[in-house]
Amino acid sequence: MNTMMQKSPIGGKRAIVLSTNGIGKYFFDPVKFKALDDVSFEAYEGEFLTLVGKSGSGKSTLLYCLSTMDTAYEGDIYIKGEKITGKKSDELAAIRNENIGFVFQFHYLLPEFSCLKNVMIPARKLGKYSYDEIESRAYEKLKMLGLQEQALKPASKLSGGQQQRVAIARALINNPAILMGDEPTGNLDSKNSAIVFDIFKEIAHEFGQTIIAVTHDNDFAKASDRTIELADGRIVNLDKSDF
Repeated sequence: MNTMMQKSPIGGKRAIVLSTNGIGKYFFDPVKFKALDDVSFEAYEGEFLTLVGKSGSGKSTLLYCLSTMDTAYEGDIYIKGEKITGKKSDELAAIRNENIGFVFQFHYLLPEFSCLKNVMIPARKLGKYSYDEIESRAYEKLKMLGLQEQALKPASKLSGGQQQRVAIARALINNPAILMGDEPTGNLDSKNSAIVFDIFKEIAHEFGQTIIAVTHDNDFAKASDRTIELADGRIVNLDKSDF
């Protein structure tokens, strides 16, 4: 298990890691319509949270606002108590690189790079550690995900499930407070989907990192700690958190 990720203390009320206040979002093509409408919720330390709803419900749009990659919205978003709404792009890039890891439906690995070098990329951008430290951290992340023996292989030589686990390792390299996923199991079979779910559950419950994942997979959502259901850009079902 990864020795560079500290286990989260058990018991007690968890801290709020992310919160939103009245998030609204418009699209204008082909006509003006409101994609998000007064979305407010909180996500807690060590919580595995899923965003669900039919296609077009606004869940992916919401995730991209939460991730700071979309800044054209109304309302406010806070990460670790800091208001990120209204910050400049370079400030948001720094917040994103240090506090948020992102796992997409497609892995977006550089195929000619080794798994190890792919995982190292966000940490090298962060510039917080020496090259040797980053390499060591990357090995630890791959070991945590059962991929240490694949570390020096080109990413293109791995199976789809292995590639997605490398993408998760890359998202974890900076030990972000929040791991966000946009259909992270969408391209995987049931066996690999179960593996990714177990990884996410361990990341949240053992190491206190918050997971916020958009999914169409009902089993994936039902087994998470809490689901937020959206329809027509509004929250229509907000489970009460036990955190």
